[in-house]
Amino acid sequence: MPRLFTGLEIPDEVGHTLSGLRGGLPGARWIDPENYHVTLRFIGDIDGASANEIAAMLWRVNRKPFEVTVQGLSSFGGRKPRAVVANIAPSRPLIELQAELERMMQRIGLDPEGRKFVPHVTLARLHDASSQDVADYLSVRGYFPSRVFVAERFVLFSSRASTGGGPYVVEDAYDLCAG
Repeated sequence: MPRLFTGLEIPDEVGHTLSGLRGGLPGARWIDPENYHVTLRFIGDIDGASANEIAAMLWRVNRKPFEVTVQGLSSFGGRKPRAVVANIAPSRPLIELQAELERMMQRIGLDPEGRKFVPHVTLARLHDASSQDVADYLSVRGYFPSRVFVAERFVLFSSRASTGGGPYVVEDAYDLCAG
């Protein structure tokens, strides 16, 4: 039973910039750069028939390529930080694509996504990292010049059941090419 999600891939040159921010944070498990992505819609553990239905339905998305801006770092989890992330500017085309994918998943019977969409790239998962250590890390590394890339496709990823962080496999890719 595959665990699926849709997302945007991070180009190698942007991934290289982000990977340079690794290190210097006790309790961090750094994500390998080849597994960097922006999750659009987590789907979950799906049987093969449903996975095929989802993969076929995603071909209906008809959108244009758009710019994605990576800008600065932050953390998720507040007083008990659980991740360090690179922020993605929430542009209209990105929000609209995510909303369309959300509607599609609900149409086939999946529960609505329980969390508000906050576009980001997870760089590290945190285990027993103190909020002070995370604050110190972000004060030193949290700012870097924005990086912009063009999303020309979104993908259907699969992952093995694990504590997160990959490896992720591209099961199918869907070009953004509406004219």
